[in-house]
Amino acid sequence: MKALVFDGQARVRDVPAPKTKPGETLIHVTMAGICKTDVEIIAGYMDFRGILGHEFVGTVAASPDPALLGVRVVGEINAGCGACDYCRQDLQRHCPSRTVLGIKGRQGALAEYLTLPLTNLVAVPDTLSDEIAVFTEPVAAALEIMEQIRIEPSHTVAVIGDGKLGLLISMVLRLTGCDPVLVGKHPEKMALFSHLRGRTLPLDLFLQTDERFDVVVEASGNASGWNVAMKKVKPRGTVVLKSTYHGSLTFNPAALVIDEITVVGSRCGRFAPALKLLDLGLVDPAPLISGVFPLEQAEAALRKAQEAGAFKVLVRM
Repeated sequence: MKALVFDGQARVRDVPAPKTKPGETLIHVTMAGICKTDVEIIAGYMDFRGILGHEFVGTVAASPDPALLGVRVVGEINAGCGACDYCRQDLQRHCPSRTVLGIKGRQGALAEYLTLPLTNLVAVPDTLSDEIAVFTEPVAAALEIMEQIRIEPSHTVAVIGDGKLGLLISMVLRLTGCDPVLVGKHPEKMALFSHLRGRTLPLDLFLQTDERFDVVVEASGNASGWNVAMKKVKPRGTVVLKSTYHGSLTFNPAALVIDEITVVGSRCGRFAPALKLLDLGLVDPAPLISGVFPLEQAEAALRKAQEAGAFKVLVRM
């Protein structure tokens, strides 16, 4: 099969089709998305080598459950051991032995086929196109914030980062009744949220204002976002960290103590609620699609995803 493989260089290659282990399902991928995490992986994040990609839609080609054959699915990306305390609490994303699709110990989704445990799969409603359903993973990541902290309509909220995730987070947070302000460096990107009647502020003007926020979500994908978040969060406020990137962060924790700031790390979310939001049309990610490429041109798709003005780049199998 063809796949986008990173072995120090990302390139489309012919590789053997994956073999399923007991309890796993073979999925024929129909569409995959390129994420900022994929870009960070080729920069060295997680030291991963293999097939890239973790956002996908596909149809079940082989499964321990015959009723799933031919069913269109998305799949949660963390595969746990199934036996530890975290897995028993349905928290496979924190299993110490987990593999992560296209990120850690498991071949990814930018390929004709992939494998995942049967328990990771969620059926896609017939009403959703592949182009929309492929956003399930990042929408679930945005929803995870509201599982971790309570956001009231009266709360002031800032989202730092005008990329794909920052925009989706801003869209999802508006469902709480709050009025988040999206902060970024790219007017053409922030214009999308403005067209949805959302508040936006260029980073330089944001830093010049005296306003501080109850909740600051850091989704810039850059270490500098931490300093911005700490400058703009209120005493006793909450900073939610969404960025993952290659590199390290150095900071003085004194401000956390003095201002009694709560810091929440936030990663993967549950897929079923995200699919429901998409199916109901409460979040519409279609304007975020910057291009659709065939798998044979996945290298060009990856380059497109790294362009300054690009949002979500999709790969059709």
